[in-house]
Amino acid sequence: MKLFFKERLFSWLGSYEIFGENGEIVYSVKGKLDWGKCFKIFNASGDELGMVKQKVLTWLPMSEIYQHGEKIGSVKRSLSFFHPKYQIDYKGWLVEGNFTGWNYRIWDENGVTIATVNKELWHLSDHYTIDVEKEEDALTVLMFVLAIDAEKDTAAKASGGAS
Repeated sequence: MKLFFKERLFSWLGSYEIFGENGEIVYSVKGKLDWGKCFKIFNASGDELGMVKQKVLTWLPMSEIYQHGEKIGSVKRSLSFFHPKYQIDYKGWLVEGNFTGWNYRIWDENGVTIATVNKELWHLSDHYTIDVEKEEDALTVLMFVLAIDAEKDTAAKASGGAS
């Protein structure tokens, strides 16, 4: 299953739609005011499915992932020198990106790919293609991608660069 999203250029709270392969809206993401970034994810019917909540006052950036109001996992940036690395606390999943961190893959403890994430360059706003192996993992993968994107965006703004 492929998911596509592009952030709106002037969306202060980070609201946008996630599209499927046929151009249909699969999920809607709405940012909300909170300490740190917070995104709520809705299905096409408007039902809330999950939430990504960035933790503040942590030594390394971290976000918690919720489905139907219950915390199911978290993602935390790891110390690394040449490419971004994240620790995912969910079903033994792992994630690692290339030098720029714009393209990465999520896999399980057996090395089986869960999803690959690619950022398209040369756009004014972020455009991502998320290729998820199993449809039942799509929402969870999307929430981890949102958490990683929020962390990279926060880091870029802190350093004066672009995400």
